[in-house]
Amino acid sequence: MTDTVALKELIGKKGLKMKYVAEYLGLSAYGFQLKVENKQEFKTSEVSALCELLQIDSLSEKEKIFFAQKMI
Repeated sequence: MTDTVALKELIGKKGLKMKYVAEYLGLSAYGFQLKVENKQEFKTSEVSALCELLQIDSLSEKEKIFFAQKMI
């Protein structure tokens, strides 16, 4: 499960727009939004591309953003 808030904050801190990130991944803005909001899952290749674009190098940060535990 993606940590929506953390991902959006990181995109903003890098000075990027959601539409640009979507296009970078080859997704429509709506398709990217669905994945960010956990209505669809990111593919492994998309997570890898996001990590490259957002300069996420540490495994702990990747896990925090892309593999957040679901709150019950």
